[in-house]
Amino acid sequence: MSVPRSNRPHFTARVIRGLASANNVAVVVSSNDMFAQHVTRLSGDEVTFDDVENTIVALQRAGILSRVQAVRLQARYLRENRL
Repeated sequence: MSVPRSNRPHFTARVIRGLASANNVAVVVSSNDMFAQHVTRLSGDEVTFDDVENTIVALQRAGILSRVQAVRLQARYLRENRL
């Protein structure tokens, strides 16, 4: 999968949402997700994903994105949000 590049703010978020919509992928929080969140919190770390990052995870779980693609999309999304 090749995602077009752009310096426009929120471009990657729109691409991610569009990809999920085109493939009928929705974010579903599992009991394992809740467990991992609690373990992370209890270990002293606070890691929270927003709706776009959760959509990336859902796309990977659905087999739409590979692990490498998911990591690259998340990195682009985070980089854009720093601007």
